[in-house]
Amino acid sequence: MRVAVTGANGLLGGEAVAQLAGRHEVLAIGRGACRLPAGPFTWADADLGDGRSVEAALRAFRPEAVLHAGAATDVDACERDPELAWRVNVGGTEQVARACRALGARLVAVSTDYVFDGEAGPYSEDDVPNPRGAYARTKRCGEEAALLLVPDCAVARVAVVYSGRPGAKSTFATQVVEKLSRGEPVKAFSDQLVSTTLAASGAAMCLELLLETSYRGVLHTSDATVLDRVELARRIARRFGLAGEIVPVKTADVKLAAPRPLRGGLRVERAKALLRNRPLSIDEALERFRAEWARRGG
Repeated sequence: MRVAVTGANGLLGGEAVAQLAGRHEVLAIGRGACRLPAGPFTWADADLGDGRSVEAALRAFRPEAVLHAGAATDVDACERDPELAWRVNVGGTEQVARACRALGARLVAVSTDYVFDGEAGPYSEDDVPNPRGAYARTKRCGEEAALLLVPDCAVARVAVVYSGRPGAKSTFATQVVEKLSRGEPVKAFSDQLVSTTLAASGAAMCLELLLETSYRGVLHTSDATVLDRVELARRIARRFGLAGEIVPVKTADVKLAAPRPLRGGLRVERAKALLRNRPLSIDEALERFRAEWARRGG
Protein backbone atom coordinates (compact mmCIF):
# COMPACT_ATOMS: atom_id res chain seq x y z
CA MET A 1 0.00 0.00 0.00
CA ARG A 2 1.09 3.58 -0.65
CA VAL A 3 1.18 5.39 2.70
CA ALA A 4 2.24 8.96 3.47
CA VAL A 5 3.23 10.37 6.86
CA THR A 6 3.44 14.07 7.65
CA GLY A 7 5.53 15.33 10.55
CA ALA A 8 8.06 12.63 9.77
CA ASN A 9 10.87 14.44 11.62
CA GLY A 10 8.75 14.44 14.78
CA LEU A 11 8.35 11.89 17.54
CA LEU A 12 5.22 10.05 16.46
CA GLY A 13 5.69 10.63 12.73
CA GLY A 14 9.25 9.34 12.82
CA GLU A 15 8.16 6.21 14.64
CA ALA A 16 5.39 5.67 12.11
CA VAL A 17 7.83 5.86 9.20
CA ALA A 18 10.12 3.34 10.92
CA GLN A 19 7.22 0.93 11.43
CA LEU A 20 5.95 1.30 7.86
CA ALA A 21 9.26 1.23 5.97
CA GLY A 22 9.89 -2.08 4.25
CA ARG A 23 6.24 -3.13 4.60
CA HIS A 24 4.63 -0.43 2.45
CA GLU A 25 5.61 2.17 -0.13
CA VAL A 26 6.19 5.16 2.13
CA LEU A 27 6.38 8.91 1.57
CA ALA A 28 7.81 10.70 4.63
CA ILE A 29 6.99 14.41 4.66
CA GLY A 30 8.77 16.90 6.90
CA ARG A 31 10.07 20.45 6.94
CA GLY A 32 13.73 20.74 6.00
CA ALA A 33 16.30 17.96 5.82
CA CYS A 34 15.40 14.42 6.83
CA ARG A 35 16.55 13.64 10.37
CA LEU A 36 15.55 9.98 10.24
CA PRO A 37 17.97 7.07 9.80
CA ALA A 38 18.26 5.97 6.19
CA GLY A 39 15.59 3.49 5.15
CA PRO A 40 13.28 2.30 2.37
CA PHE A 41 11.14 5.43 2.13
CA THR A 42 10.98 8.58 0.02
CA TRP A 43 11.53 11.96 1.68
CA ALA A 44 9.65 15.13 0.74
CA ASP A 45 10.67 18.52 2.15
CA ALA A 46 7.37 20.39 2.54
CA ASP A 47 5.99 22.99 4.94
CA LEU A 48 2.52 22.64 6.45
CA GLY A 49 2.40 26.39 6.95
CA ASP A 50 2.92 27.51 3.35
CA GLY A 51 -0.49 26.59 1.99
CA ARG A 52 0.69 24.47 -0.94
CA SER A 53 3.72 22.21 -0.72
CA VAL A 54 2.35 19.35 1.41
CA GLU A 55 -0.77 19.07 -0.71
CA ALA A 56 1.37 19.05 -3.86
CA ALA A 57 3.63 16.30 -2.46
CA LEU A 58 0.63 14.15 -1.56
CA ARG A 59 -1.05 14.62 -4.92
CA ALA A 60 2.18 13.66 -6.70
CA PHE A 61 2.67 10.51 -4.57
CA ARG A 62 -1.02 9.51 -4.67
CA PRO A 63 -1.20 7.67 -1.34
CA GLU A 64 -4.04 5.37 -0.41
CA ALA A 65 -3.70 6.29 3.25
CA VAL A 66 -2.22 9.26 5.13
CA LEU A 67 -1.13 9.64 8.75
CA HIS A 68 -1.13 13.37 9.45
CA ALA A 69 1.21 13.69 12.44
CA GLY A 70 2.69 17.09 11.57
CA ALA A 71 1.85 20.12 13.70
CA ALA A 72 3.18 23.15 15.52
CA THR A 73 3.39 21.59 18.99
CA ASP A 74 5.33 24.13 21.07
CA VAL A 75 2.43 25.32 23.23
CA ASP A 76 4.03 28.57 24.37
CA ALA A 77 5.43 29.39 20.91
CA CYS A 78 1.92 28.98 19.48
CA GLU A 79 0.59 31.39 22.10
CA ARG A 80 3.19 33.96 21.13
CA ASP A 81 2.56 33.50 17.40
CA PRO A 82 -1.07 32.45 16.90
CA GLU A 83 -0.92 33.22 13.18
CA LEU A 84 1.81 30.60 12.70
CA ALA A 85 -0.17 28.14 14.83
CA TRP A 86 -3.21 28.69 12.61
CA ARG A 87 -1.25 28.34 9.36
CA VAL A 88 0.28 25.03 10.44
CA ASN A 89 -2.35 23.37 12.59
CA VAL A 90 -5.42 24.46 10.64
CA GLY A 91 -4.13 25.45 7.20
CA GLY A 92 -1.70 22.52 7.12
CA THR A 93 -4.44 20.08 8.03
CA GLU A 94 -6.59 21.62 5.31
CA GLN A 95 -3.77 20.98 2.80
CA VAL A 96 -3.66 17.32 3.81
CA ALA A 97 -7.42 16.98 3.84
CA ARG A 98 -7.85 18.54 0.38
CA ALA A 99 -5.36 16.04 -1.06
CA CYS A 100 -6.98 13.07 0.69
CA ARG A 101 -10.43 14.11 -0.51
CA ALA A 102 -9.22 14.50 -4.09
CA LEU A 103 -7.40 11.15 -4.05
CA GLY A 104 -10.02 9.19 -2.10
CA ALA A 105 -7.38 8.39 0.53
CA ARG A 106 -8.11 7.38 4.11
CA LEU A 107 -6.85 9.90 6.69
CA VAL A 108 -5.91 9.64 10.35
CA ALA A 109 -5.14 13.07 11.79
CA VAL A 110 -3.22 13.17 15.07
CA SER A 111 -4.55 15.56 17.71
CA THR A 112 -4.09 16.28 21.40
CA ASP A 113 -5.59 16.11 24.88
CA TYR A 114 -5.24 19.91 25.00
CA VAL A 115 -8.55 20.26 23.14
CA PHE A 116 -10.09 19.84 26.61
CA ASP A 117 -10.01 22.57 29.25
CA GLY A 118 -8.72 20.35 32.07
CA GLU A 119 -11.58 21.07 34.45
CA ALA A 120 -12.94 17.52 34.76
CA GLY A 121 -10.62 14.94 33.18
CA PRO A 122 -9.83 12.28 32.27
CA TYR A 123 -11.92 12.68 29.14
CA SER A 124 -13.62 10.24 26.78
CA GLU A 125 -14.17 10.68 23.06
CA ASP A 126 -17.75 11.73 23.79
CA ASP A 127 -16.81 14.62 26.07
CA VAL A 128 -17.19 18.07 24.51
CA PRO A 129 -13.88 19.86 23.78
CA ASN A 130 -13.31 23.32 25.25
CA PRO A 131 -9.82 24.37 24.11
CA ARG A 132 -7.90 27.17 25.83
CA GLY A 133 -5.00 28.94 24.17
CA ALA A 134 -3.76 29.18 20.59
CA TYR A 135 -2.28 25.68 20.36
CA ALA A 136 -5.39 24.01 21.74
CA ARG A 137 -7.80 26.05 19.64
CA THR A 138 -5.92 25.50 16.40
CA LYS A 139 -5.62 21.76 17.01
CA ARG A 140 -9.35 21.58 17.66
CA CYS A 141 -10.04 23.48 14.42
CA GLY A 142 -7.70 21.07 12.64
CA GLU A 143 -9.74 18.14 13.93
CA GLU A 144 -12.88 19.64 12.46
CA ALA A 145 -11.18 20.41 9.14
CA ALA A 146 -10.10 16.78 8.78
CA LEU A 147 -13.46 15.32 9.80
CA LEU A 148 -15.42 17.74 7.62
CA LEU A 149 -13.38 17.50 4.42
CA VAL A 150 -12.43 13.80 4.30
CA PRO A 151 -15.20 11.20 4.22
CA ASP A 152 -12.93 8.36 5.39
CA CYS A 153 -11.29 10.00 8.39
CA ALA A 154 -10.41 9.38 12.02
CA VAL A 155 -8.82 11.71 14.56
CA ALA A 156 -6.35 10.09 16.97
CA ARG A 157 -5.71 12.08 20.15
CA VAL A 158 -2.43 11.59 22.01
CA ALA A 159 -0.81 13.34 25.00
CA VAL A 160 2.68 14.09 26.35
CA VAL A 161 4.47 12.15 23.62
CA TYR A 162 8.01 10.93 24.37
CA SER A 163 10.58 8.56 22.92
CA GLY A 164 13.97 7.12 23.75
CA ARG A 165 14.98 6.32 20.17
CA PRO A 166 18.24 7.76 18.79
CA GLY A 167 17.79 11.26 17.42
CA ALA A 168 14.39 11.82 19.03
CA LYS A 169 13.85 15.35 20.30
CA SER A 170 14.05 16.30 23.95
CA THR A 171 10.91 15.87 26.03
CA PHE A 172 9.99 16.02 29.70
CA ALA A 173 10.71 12.29 30.03
CA THR A 174 14.16 12.50 28.46
CA GLN A 175 15.00 15.59 30.52
CA VAL A 176 14.18 13.67 33.71
CA VAL A 177 16.66 10.95 32.76
CA GLU A 178 19.36 13.38 31.65
CA LYS A 179 19.10 15.73 34.62
CA LEU A 180 18.98 13.00 37.28
CA SER A 181 21.90 11.24 35.57
CA ARG A 182 23.92 14.46 35.98
CA GLY A 183 22.85 14.90 39.59
CA GLU A 184 20.63 17.88 38.81
CA PRO A 185 17.18 18.43 40.36
CA VAL A 186 14.07 18.03 38.23
CA LYS A 187 11.12 20.40 38.54
CA ALA A 188 7.73 18.88 37.80
CA PHE A 189 4.16 20.14 38.00
CA SER A 190 2.30 18.67 40.95
CA ASP A 191 -1.07 20.08 39.86
CA GLN A 192 -1.26 18.85 36.26
CA LEU A 193 -2.78 15.42 35.63
CA VAL A 194 -1.85 14.00 32.22
CA SER A 195 -1.87 10.93 30.08
CA THR A 196 1.40 10.04 28.37
CA THR A 197 2.14 8.48 24.99
CA LEU A 198 5.23 6.44 24.21
CA ALA A 199 5.77 7.39 20.57
CA ALA A 200 6.29 3.82 19.36
CA SER A 201 3.05 2.69 20.99
CA GLY A 202 1.10 5.71 19.78
CA ALA A 203 2.39 5.23 16.24
CA ALA A 204 1.43 1.55 16.27
CA MET A 205 -2.10 2.38 17.37
CA CYS A 206 -2.46 5.17 14.80
CA LEU A 207 -1.21 2.98 11.97
CA GLU A 208 -3.50 0.12 12.94
CA LEU A 209 -6.38 2.60 13.03
CA LEU A 210 -5.35 3.89 9.59
CA LEU A 211 -4.61 0.65 7.78
CA GLU A 212 -6.57 -2.10 9.52
CA THR A 213 -9.87 -0.52 10.57
CA SER A 214 -12.67 1.47 8.98
CA TYR A 215 -13.28 3.46 12.17
CA ARG A 216 -14.39 7.05 11.61
CA GLY A 217 -14.51 9.79 14.20
CA VAL A 218 -12.36 10.44 17.27
CA LEU A 219 -10.29 7.82 19.09
CA HIS A 220 -7.99 8.33 22.07
CA THR A 221 -4.66 6.59 21.43
CA SER A 222 -2.53 7.60 24.40
CA ASP A 223 -1.14 5.26 27.03
CA ALA A 224 -3.61 4.09 29.66
CA THR A 225 -2.41 5.68 32.92
CA VAL A 226 -3.32 9.17 34.15
CA LEU A 227 -0.93 10.69 36.67
CA ASP A 228 0.60 14.00 37.68
CA ARG A 229 4.00 15.02 36.37
CA VAL A 230 5.70 14.60 39.76
CA GLU A 231 4.60 10.98 39.88
CA LEU A 232 5.65 10.54 36.25
CA ALA A 233 9.14 11.83 37.08
CA ARG A 234 9.36 9.54 40.11
CA ARG A 235 8.35 6.50 38.08
CA ILE A 236 10.92 7.31 35.41
CA ALA A 237 13.58 7.66 38.10
CA ARG A 238 12.66 4.28 39.61
CA ARG A 239 12.57 2.55 36.23
CA PHE A 240 16.06 3.86 35.39
CA GLY A 241 17.46 3.28 38.87
CA LEU A 242 18.22 6.97 39.32
CA ALA A 243 18.37 8.86 42.58
CA GLY A 244 18.02 12.60 42.83
CA GLU A 245 15.72 15.43 43.77
CA ILE A 246 12.34 15.84 42.11
CA VAL A 247 10.93 19.24 43.05
CA PRO A 248 7.13 19.69 42.94
CA VAL A 249 6.03 23.06 41.55
CA LYS A 250 2.65 24.60 40.74
CA THR A 251 1.84 25.74 37.21
CA ALA A 252 0.86 29.13 38.60
CA ASP A 253 4.37 29.57 39.99
CA VAL A 254 6.00 29.23 36.54
CA LYS A 255 5.82 31.93 33.89
CA LEU A 256 3.99 30.22 31.02
CA ALA A 257 2.73 31.97 27.91
CA ALA A 258 -0.11 29.49 27.34
CA PRO A 259 -2.65 27.98 29.73
CA ARG A 260 -2.34 24.30 30.63
CA PRO A 261 -5.22 21.91 31.26
CA LEU A 262 -4.79 20.78 34.88
CA ARG A 263 -7.25 17.93 35.40
CA GLY A 264 -6.58 16.35 32.02
CA GLY A 265 -5.87 12.88 30.70
CA LEU A 266 -7.57 10.68 28.11
CA ARG A 267 -9.80 7.67 28.67
CA VAL A 268 -8.82 4.85 26.33
CA GLU A 269 -11.46 2.16 26.82
CA ARG A 270 -12.61 2.51 23.22
CA ALA A 271 -9.09 1.96 21.85
CA LYS A 272 -8.64 -1.06 24.13
CA ALA A 273 -11.79 -2.60 22.67
CA LEU A 274 -11.03 -1.72 19.04
CA LEU A 275 -7.31 -2.19 18.55
CA ARG A 276 -4.89 -5.10 18.69
CA ASN A 277 -2.14 -2.66 19.72
CA ARG A 278 -3.67 -1.74 23.05
CA PRO A 279 -2.80 1.32 25.17
CA LEU A 280 0.07 0.59 27.54
CA SER A 281 0.11 1.01 31.29
CA ILE A 282 2.69 3.52 32.48
CA ASP A 283 4.94 0.73 33.76
CA GLU A 284 4.86 -1.09 30.42
CA ALA A 285 5.51 2.14 28.54
CA LEU A 286 8.44 3.17 30.76
CA GLU A 287 10.04 -0.26 30.46
CA ARG A 288 9.95 0.07 26.67
CA PHE A 289 11.27 3.63 26.99
CA ARG A 290 14.18 2.36 29.10
CA ALA A 291 14.96 -0.30 26.47
CA GLU A 292 14.92 2.37 23.71
CA TRP A 293 17.25 4.54 25.77
CA ALA A 294 19.66 1.66 26.33
CA ARG A 295 19.89 1.04 22.57
CA ARG A 296 21.06 4.58 21.96
CA GLY A 297 23.76 4.33 24.58
CA GLY A 298 22.02 6.69 27.00
